[in-house]
Amino acid sequence: MAVAITDAQALLSVAAAIAIAGGLIGTGLAQQGIGAAGMGIIAEKPEKFGQVLFFFVIPETLWIIGFVLGIILLLNIL
Repeated sequence: MAVAITDAQALLSVAAAIAIAGGLIGTGLAQQGIGAAGMGIIAEKPEKFGQVLFFFVIPETLWIIGFVLGIILLLNIL
């Protein structure tokens, strides 16, 4: 028994993949600058580790949003 994939399902799958990939790429681009600057700050002032960690984790919300959007698209919630 073959499973028929409609054009709408295929487009939703591609849209979900783009949403997730965009979130992951955006997170990586944001964290590369924050990580490099953060290591410089920690090298000079180790007591700033908590603040640097907080700013390094903020871009993680981008991939979470992309993942949730991808799930919403795949499950046809909206």
